[in-house]
Amino acid sequence: MEVRRSGIVLCVALSAAALWVAGPGASLAGAATGGGECQLQGVANLSPPLTNTSASFAYSFTGTLSSCQSNVAGAPTSGNVSAGIQLPETVTLTCAGGTTTGTVLYQEPIPQGSGSCGSSTTAGMSLSTWADGKHTVVSYNTTGALAAVQLQGTVVASMTLTLVASSVPAGCTAPATYTISSDEPVFAAGEGALAALTFSPTTQDQNCVTLGVSSANINGTVGIGSAQ
Repeated sequence: MEVRRSGIVLCVALSAAALWVAGPGASLAGAATGGGECQLQGVANLSPPLTNTSASFAYSFTGTLSSCQSNVAGAPTSGNVSAGIQLPETVTLTCAGGTTTGTVLYQEPIPQGSGSCGSSTTAGMSLSTWADGKHTVVSYNTTGALAAVQLQGTVVASMTLTLVASSVPAGCTAPATYTISSDEPVFAAGEGALAALTFSPTTQDQNCVTLGVSSANINGTVGIGSAQ
């Protein structure tokens, strides 16, 4: 599948945070035994910024999935997607006076990449939280060059987040990890992934030469489902 983008190849690689599709060369909604398609709008943040010199980098991503259409009754119609961010979760805290419930932060796995504004590879995990409150977790790898990128991913059973220690109240302890399961039944573990999106720096001065790309808009169509 070819992807049109604005200049920088990493673009769709970062879109891996939102992924899932029926298969290359086919209508996303129609080519799956159970699937559909959504419109994605999001922002990726890279550290260190992407330049014309190849280097290792990490990134995070947040976005919305909207206008979803599916050939499966009851499939979610909208949601949010993320990778590499901190999420607030309510857990049991153990404090000097006993146990209580409280909200602390847990870190999603941070996607990692290698490359430049001309080519890149990345790997990570993404989390979609649908409007019905259910989740889909995807493990993915991407390879990009010029105006095209290949994204391969698989829906997996769960994502394990790690505790952000600084978010725990003084004198208390919290569980070291927090697990979010893929519990949206329409998208079962083991299904494949692919995406076609566009990428553009959030400001024009991020040109890879005088200023690296540290923040980029990601927009396009993503699909969800299993190929026939």
